[in-house]
Amino acid sequence: MTVPERNARPEGKARPEGDARPEGDAPPARRGRRGGTTASRERILEAARRLFAEHGFEGTSLRQVARAAGVDPAMVHHFFNGKDELFALSVELPADPEEVLAGVSSARPEHRAELIVRAVLRLWESPAQPSLVAFLRGTLGSKARTALLRELVTRTVVSRIMAGVPGPPQDVALRGDLVATQMVGLMMVRYVVRLEPLASAAPEDVVRLVAPNVQRYLTGDLAQERLLDQRGS
Repeated sequence: MTVPERNARPEGKARPEGDARPEGDAPPARRGRRGGTTASRERILEAARRLFAEHGFEGTSLRQVARAAGVDPAMVHHFFNGKDELFALSVELPADPEEVLAGVSSARPEHRAELIVRAVLRLWESPAQPSLVAFLRGTLGSKARTALLRELVTRTVVSRIMAGVPGPPQDVALRGDLVATQMVGLMMVRYVVRLEPLASAAPEDVVRLVAPNVQRYLTGDLAQERLLDQRGS
């Protein structure tokens, strides 16, 4: 005959309040996200990167992302606060363009260039520089990431830089592209390729040399009518 365990309770009897749980009892189920949700989040991001690269921001819906990831649409909303956040995380930027360009769009267009150049230099001279260099190099080596970056730059960077610049939409878009060439070129030459003497020039000297050209692209005379007529002929 077996001897009953000392700590055993009669079947069906509830444990008294405050009674310690004997070793071996299963712990109560934890609240929170279920197991496997990290994998679901990664599948959503992977599907989003592919769809945003193929169809752009406007051509991609959260339902399409959920379908491609094999999850319920509610799961997308569980992990991401809307399509803008999902898009930004899909690109995996090392910095938030909204924070970097804070105050630029509120400045008058004719006084904006220096703010733009200073904002870019402040970011690239920060501890985030290694991540930025790695991101830029990795993006240029991938068609899909380049497409995502192009969409993001158009939506969140150029739109802020060009806010309030007067002129027909086609002319403003051209000016925005020209500003982008100046700033991307500055990043590549100074921080990635590191051509001297620009690579080691003082930030104030860079602002003094680059900002006037950026300002000309923003509001100066570009003889655009002739350029656009040639492009359309």
